[in-house]
Order: sequence, then C-alpha cells, then structure tokens
Amino acid sequence: MRLNKFISESGITSRRKAEELILQGRVTVNNKTITTLAFNVDPEKDIVALDGERIRRKKKLYFLLNKPSGYISTTDDERGRRTVLDLIPVREKLFPVGRLDADTTGVLLLTNDGDFANQLLHPRNKIIRVYEAKLDKELEEKDAERLVKGILLDKRKSKFEKVYFDKPKDRTRVTVECVEGRNHFVKRMFALLGYEVKKLNRKSFAGIEANIPVGSYRELTIAEIKKLYQHNV
Repeated sequence: MRLNKFISESGITSRRKAEELILQGRVTVNNKTITTLAFNVDPEKDIVALDGERIRRKKKLYFLLNKPSGYISTTDDERGRRTVLDLIPVREKLFPVGRLDADTTGVLLLTNDGDFANQLLHPRNKIIRVYEAKLDKELEEKDAERLVKGILLDKRKSKFEKVYFDKPKDRTRVTVECVEGRNHFVKRMFALLGYEVKKLNRKSFAGIEANIPVGSYRELTIAEIKKLYQHNV
C-alpha cells in the first residue's frame, strides 16, 4: 500500500495532506525517514510514525441501514435535525455512501472507507439503485416508456433503466431501476412528466437489500463487501 494512502486511512488527515507530511520529512517507516511519495508499506508489518508517534491503521467498517423517514443523510446538521448517524451508535466516524432525502426510506450504506464510497458513487461504475415509488396518480404507459427512453433533466438526457409495476392493477405504485446518483433524481424525473412522488423507498443499492426492520442496522458480511468491490473492477 502507498504510504500516503496508509496515513489517510488511519484517519489522521487526507491523502493530499499526507503527501505534504512525507515531503516535509515528518514520516518514518521502521525508524527511517521517508520522503518518497511512491514508497510502499506493508500495513501488517511496517511501523509507520508521524513526528515520532506511531500511526495505527483504523479498522474499516461497513454498515447497512434500513433508513426510516425523518432522518437526513449527513454526518451532522447545524439546524439540529436528526441524522442517520443517530441510528448507529458507534465511536468510529462514519459517513453515508450517497444520500437519501429526509422523507425517503430504505437501503443506505455507511462506512469509514473513503475509497470504497467513492468507487460506489462514481458514475462510470453504473451502480443499480432500485426504488419503490408511490405516485399521486396512475402512471400512464406512454410516460413509463418515455422514462425508459430518456427525457431531458438538467439539460441532458436522463432515464430509468427499467420501470415496472408490482401490482398491475395499482399503477400508482411503481418500481424503477436507475444508475443515477443526482439529488432528488427519481422525484425530479417523475415531476417533469407531471407526477408527484408521495412516498419513496430505496429497495436495493448495488444488489444489497434492506432485509432488516426499518430503523435498524447491521454490519455488512464479508461476502457482501466483496460483492460490492466487484462492482468496481
């Protein structure tokens, strides 16, 4: 692992700031000062220190939360509103992988692994998100086709990968699949065609489903973490 990455993953500072510390001669590996940015370390064997104090690699954490309505997807809020971190009482600093609106429920991943989060959110990886939407009126077939074919949003063509009905007799309940991570994407897409989303639930993210009660959380399994990493090869 690159030395700067090891330092940033310890939670001390960012990778860019870690590079500055290395160039300043403040970092040692096995008691030897290192000023080469491309230097690699073995996280399990090498002793890395900053200003003489050993840096220990933090444990990476990965959680699945079945988000309830009424919580915002940020680490803190200046207005004192409840955040998703209030639902996961751990000492380590976590952050959500992307965001869900306060009134949107369902799958939300939280982690302290920045690289993992960035890869999942990068547009090139086209991570599938599945949403269940309750509309204010029945979705017409022609509009469903338009949503899959593509419409202009933010001056560029945007679309759902799939649109289908869990209950064909109730066309106000719609499930959509998309790879977009823009804010309010599902709601805005429907709004462009004259529909209001009354309720929105994210059923799955990258194949991970909320198989736990609303408001509860659990750690991701090793198999699930490996599956998520495979999305980013």
